[in-house]
Amino acid sequence: MDIHAAIDEARFARFHKKLVAACMGGPILDGYILSIIAIALIGISADFHTSAFETSLIGAAALVGIFLGAVFLGPLTDKIGRQLMYTIDLWVLVLGSVLQFFVQDATQLVIARFIMGLAIGADYPIANSLLAEWLPRKRRGQMLGVLQVGWFIGEALASIVGYVMFEVFGGESWRWMLVSSAFLGAIVMLLRLGTPESPRWLLHHGRVKDAKAALRAALADQISVDHVVFETGPREADEKVGKVDLAILLKPIYLKRIIFCAGFYAFQVGPLFAIYTFGPTILSAFGLAQGNASNLGSMVIDMVFLTGCLPALKLIETWGRRPLIIWCFALMSIPLFILGFAPSAPVGIVVACFLAYALFSGGPSILEWAYPSELFPTNVRASAVGITTAVSRIGAALGTFGLPFALEGWGIGPTMIVAAVITFAGFLLSLLLAEETRGMSLAQAGGQQADDAAAPAPAAASPEVVPANAAD
Repeated sequence: MDIHAAIDEARFARFHKKLVAACMGGPILDGYILSIIAIALIGISADFHTSAFETSLIGAAALVGIFLGAVFLGPLTDKIGRQLMYTIDLWVLVLGSVLQFFVQDATQLVIARFIMGLAIGADYPIANSLLAEWLPRKRRGQMLGVLQVGWFIGEALASIVGYVMFEVFGGESWRWMLVSSAFLGAIVMLLRLGTPESPRWLLHHGRVKDAKAALRAALADQISVDHVVFETGPREADEKVGKVDLAILLKPIYLKRIIFCAGFYAFQVGPLFAIYTFGPTILSAFGLAQGNASNLGSMVIDMVFLTGCLPALKLIETWGRRPLIIWCFALMSIPLFILGFAPSAPVGIVVACFLAYALFSGGPSILEWAYPSELFPTNVRASAVGITTAVSRIGAALGTFGLPFALEGWGIGPTMIVAAVITFAGFLLSLLLAEETRGMSLAQAGGQQADDAAAPAPAAASPEVVPANAAD
């Protein structure tokens, strides 16, 4: 049994649960940091007397940082390792959170949030790659999807904290809202202590002894490490040891996958991030209350975004990736078209449309984390995740930056129609390019030949794997 089979066929045990929780802490922080700004903007605008342009910059600064962080730090993660970057980016997030408390104008706040965005951009490829390279085959898609659940938990928590602080202390409490992410960051840093490096990454860099040590530290209770063969798997045999060769991403199969992952990601998060960042503003445009009451309405819809991920986590391993993303994109576009063509509809219809959009968004949302981690080999996995994340953030940044101007210049109806068209484009792209990776080993899903993905890896367990009824 080689190291890839040992990890793919391992039982989902206590180590995996702890790793999922630690990796999930990053998306929780990301969701919190990117979402708390929506409520804080009310107080920020009052204190700094921001223009529409400055308000848009504050909302989009972190997204621009994510773009650059993912582009440059994804390849760095492939080069120097997942575990080291896993720690550094948390320190930057915590320090950036603290800096926000001391800003004196809109420009300083934009800079602070841009720096935090760089760290968030790093965390996407780091957490995705590290977790994907440790997860058993049968739980990989589901547990990668859990990272997105973490994002929604962070977003929902930000809505609750922001609402309560606004209600009790008013808009002037915005500094405390923003600095509160530092406390979350400290907790996540504690969770990540002691996380071992990815054996797959170590093996690719020729560090066989370290790969054995990492595997023994994590899975010694169910795998006899002395019987594991530490050699490059057959699907990665042509890779040079330790080399991060981004040219591989220009091969037709990987270029198609980059286009698919980056494209559907952008079409998903463009409208979604705009709705998140300016949720209270959008609800107010529909006449659904003002001020903190609209924050409460936005918080309810945010909870539905979280709820929508739960059935998707089940369906990703039973129904499959391809049908899940196609149907969810199709169903997401319908309520946005309704809102666009009937902006004066009764309150019940408006709320129902937002809830339906939030519910159906669960499928593409969890696949944002699963697909990019599965469709590329170890030597460029973090780079590919970084590139797809970066491209997607162009859509998110444009949506977030442009929404205030669209609402002011076009009105709520045409703005929602544009969001619906973008979402429908995600449906068309998925229909044309989405692949099925359910049941495959990680090496098979990221294989270099298109037909490598034709059949799932055999499910038979190796004798070195402890039976499933062994104690966690």
